[in-house]
Amino acid sequence: MRAASTVDGATSEAPVGDRYRWIALANTTAAMFMSALDGSIVLISLPAIFRGIHLDPLLPGNVGYLLWMIMGYRLVQAVFVVTVGRLGDMFGRVRIYNAGFAVFTVASILLSFDPFQGAGGADWLIGWRVLQALGGSMLMANSAAILTDAFPVDRRGFALGVNQIAGLAGQFIGLVAGGLLTIWDWRAVFWVNVPVGVFATIWAYRNLRETGIRKPGRIDWWGNVTFAVGLSAVLIGITEGIHPYSGHSMGWTNPLVIAELVGGAVLLVAFAIIETRVAEPMFQLGLFKIREFAAGNLAGFLTRLAQGGLQFVLIIWLQGIWLPLHGYDYADTPLWAGIFLLPLTVGFLVAGPISGTLSDRFGSRRFATAGALVFAASFVGLMLLPIDFPYWLFAILVALNGVGVGMFSSPNSSSIMSSVPASQRGAASGMRSTFQNTGTSLSIGVFFSLMVAGLASSLPHTLTTGLEQHGVPTGVAHQIGALPPVSSLFAAILGVNPVRELLAPTGALAHMSSANQATLTGHTFFPTIVSAPFHTGLVVVFGASAVLGLIAAIASMTRGGPQCD
Repeated sequence: MRAASTVDGATSEAPVGDRYRWIALANTTAAMFMSALDGSIVLISLPAIFRGIHLDPLLPGNVGYLLWMIMGYRLVQAVFVVTVGRLGDMFGRVRIYNAGFAVFTVASILLSFDPFQGAGGADWLIGWRVLQALGGSMLMANSAAILTDAFPVDRRGFALGVNQIAGLAGQFIGLVAGGLLTIWDWRAVFWVNVPVGVFATIWAYRNLRETGIRKPGRIDWWGNVTFAVGLSAVLIGITEGIHPYSGHSMGWTNPLVIAELVGGAVLLVAFAIIETRVAEPMFQLGLFKIREFAAGNLAGFLTRLAQGGLQFVLIIWLQGIWLPLHGYDYADTPLWAGIFLLPLTVGFLVAGPISGTLSDRFGSRRFATAGALVFAASFVGLMLLPIDFPYWLFAILVALNGVGVGMFSSPNSSSIMSSVPASQRGAASGMRSTFQNTGTSLSIGVFFSLMVAGLASSLPHTLTTGLEQHGVPTGVAHQIGALPPVSSLFAAILGVNPVRELLAPTGALAHMSSANQATLTGHTFFPTIVSAPFHTGLVVVFGASAVLGLIAAIASMTRGGPQCD
């Protein structure tokens, strides 16, 4: 590998050998996999984590801890990836990337040594998850830029495809890994990152080199502040909007939520104005004049908006309804949900590298567009599935969804990264990651809101009536029926029978017949009650995702350039 040279204050690109390219691919792929894995491994491990710190997340005052354990990691990544990508352009992508590995590993160690119980223990975990997400942002923002620097154009789609699919696969492999590790100890979901993180950090510091253009510059402080605060306010508002408020099933009428959404939107408008007037902006708005960059990011945002909340909806569907109806104990549903979602991961793993390799030869546009269409079609199929589906058909449809995302992601990333000047690849990678992470965060908020709205319209009456018919006193039945539907959704995520958990403190079970006790605390009562309103929400969510996937395909089709046709 030849040393980089300096021209007009900027470090120029240097050719790299094949050996270095594979080292860069292996290390950045490990980083993407580990970062994405941590987002989902905690999701599936939440029941064990909250039992471990002795906190009941279903109590009304504790729902916020559960929300922030789910959303906080993604929120931080959405906010900071552009900033750390820009810092990579200024000070060296490998330098920022290596620091990210170290930060991520240190945070994982601190998470595993939570010294508190109850609310204090939850605050400790949420706080260090924020630091861990910052480290993950440093990895995500610079990994694609490092690969773009290392690989020639005719091999870039394959490299970025492997990298992207590792991240997507990590999200779903984490579901199975979390279920297995928590059988041993809930802290193991954080321990698993430590040996990988230590080895990969040392490996990165010893072997990765700056091979791209480094462009010294000044930090755009006003841009950074308005963007970070504005986007944080919007995403926090969406997160808090899912939370029940003042007798309402959700918090969209909460004045604080409204203020966060409006204030955040105003700050983002101010950010856009600032970026057009500063000499060295954080967000390179001029890149949107490049058609491949603009179309690729729009398509990427739309696919993440359509797919980001899918993981949660499928988990709730499996854990809260399908698995109990088929005789699985609630305590075992988190692990089995991860296993039954493996076809989705297989779809990613098969389609991503193949699509990336073929797009290197034949262009990005046709593969990215076809992938978005397959992706949209899979949602139509899921929308038509009965609530108690035959598993083989469900497996085919989620595998098709994974194939569509895999077909789309690799050529789309290659098209975006190949379209920008070499000196701005870090910022471009950060912008690409911001659109994807923001789309995912918005998707989770939208999916949850639509599901809660669907449940709120009929679940309280249906649940109250069903409880009364099985011997629950009227007062207790109305009290349970009036609880926010979000508690029922979270009960499914946590792998607990909500009816049993809610009835136990009232003492009502002790005064009921053994037959009614068996029915109410068994596998079928709650899934049967919740099926109809939940299916209504599913149709709305999957229908919206199909439309977004179709729009993403249209956006993808509009890209141009020599590497896109």
